[in-house]
Amino acid sequence: MPEQFTVPQFIDAEDKIFGPVTARQFIILMIVFLLDFILFRLLSFTQFLIFGIPLIMLGGVVAFVRINGAPFHYFILNIIQTLKKPRLRVWSRGYSDSELRELIKVTPPPPSTHISRKAFAGGSRLQELTLVVNTGGVYKPEE
Repeated sequence: MPEQFTVPQFIDAEDKIFGPVTARQFIILMIVFLLDFILFRLLSFTQFLIFGIPLIMLGGVVAFVRINGAPFHYFILNIIQTLKKPRLRVWSRGYSDSELRELIKVTPPPPSTHISRKAFAGGSRLQELTLVVNTGGVYKPEE
């Protein structure tokens, strides 16, 4: 009897550490709250509100929002990679002067004047083919 192995399922699901919060989300939130604490200690209260609250909102988006099933930071990385790539791809092979001279010297072969024609299907053969097509291949002519 062959050995049976358990196949892991839900391998794309992250492990939860505090209720619905995963380790990745927890680390992101801890970094954001640490940065907010530093801003609170360094800036006045109004400046803290101007910079701290958007930072908390951005951290929440990065930690909890998923786009097409992937974490938000993958979405941001994909946008950056897309913007770095050229929008128009052009294949441009540069020829040297000697290669261009060789290409000019080569004359293309003349087109062939020989025309091949298929044999004309006679009336009985044409009727057999029509019958095969109409019956969907059920009828098999004798050959």
